[in-house]
Amino acid sequence: MIELKNIIASYGENLVLQDFSLSVSDGEFVALLGASGCGKTTALKVIAGLMTEKSGEVWLDGKNITTIVAEKREAAMVFQKPLLFPFLTVAENVGFGLKMRNVPKAETRQKVTEALSLVKLEGFENRSATQLSGGQEQRVALARALVTNPRVLLLDEPFSALDAVLRIEMRNLIRELQQRLKITTVFVTHDQEEAVSIADRIALMDNGKLAQISAPKDFFINPATPNVARFFGWKLLDGTVRGDFIETAVGKFDLSETLKTLAIGDKVLIGFHPTWVKIGLPEKTSFDNNQLNGKLEQIINLGAKLRVIVCLLNGELLELETSDSSIIDFLAKAESGTNLKLIMPPQSLIFFLTANELDFLNAD
Repeated sequence: MIELKNIIASYGENLVLQDFSLSVSDGEFVALLGASGCGKTTALKVIAGLMTEKSGEVWLDGKNITTIVAEKREAAMVFQKPLLFPFLTVAENVGFGLKMRNVPKAETRQKVTEALSLVKLEGFENRSATQLSGGQEQRVALARALVTNPRVLLLDEPFSALDAVLRIEMRNLIRELQQRLKITTVFVTHDQEEAVSIADRIALMDNGKLAQISAPKDFFINPATPNVARFFGWKLLDGTVRGDFIETAVGKFDLSETLKTLAIGDKVLIGFHPTWVKIGLPEKTSFDNNQLNGKLEQIINLGAKLRVIVCLLNGELLELETSDSSIIDFLAKAESGTNLKLIMPPQSLIFFLTANELDFLNAD
């Protein structure tokens, strides 16, 4: 189990982590997600002991390791770049850490062979590091990290230089190995889809602080703050309470039971995620609350489904996808500028009180 307690870290005068705390359970896979500069890699370096925090503590399985040097923390790190030694073979690169630990040669050969088998590079022992593809280089870097049997695996955007196909391949490999080895893993990424597809939990960072940590699905159901919601693609609308409904620039919304105590004129933020929005057939949809008017901007045919770009009354573009055959037939005859009615169920809406961004209410 890894625990960061109230970490403050900086580069010179630039404060990067601000009272940052994080707990990762034994054998858990946690993704540190956030925009560039939010402190993800710095948090990873603090865990690894590659950066000294200004204050706070690092704990591993109930033991304070804050003052323990990096090489004794039983953590292995894989960086964005493989950082292989070009003048060494694959086997020599993988076994380098064992050599520094004076592990006997026979044992080193066995461990290197096992590590290369884990990353599906059997038979590459004598290959020069300069003869590898980008994906193979990262596999060697991963084998080098695993060969020492670390208790913690730290991954700093190791797929960022790979093409889309290789990224998915490496992502699947990492997850497979993590599950098989039951190794506690912290993975840094700025790619939301990557984090959702690979992690047990996501720790979303914002300006050096932990904005929310939860299972991936929770970010699409219960984002903790407006900033978290925006990061995960929620659309937020300024609203004003008008009796039993909330008025916005693009439509009216039913007042949730949880908001009944609000007075007329109170301000709220209404959030909805595009994945919840449905396109209504004109002849079957009467305009009512929890519906938006929009104009068709563009249709992108994705084969089994359509991607539909809609312009709302406030000028904001909304990107939707549909595989409903009746909607696809209707859109096939529609022209750019056609009026569309967009429907969302009440349970898909979230509300934030604008007086305090941390005040959060869900429609259900």
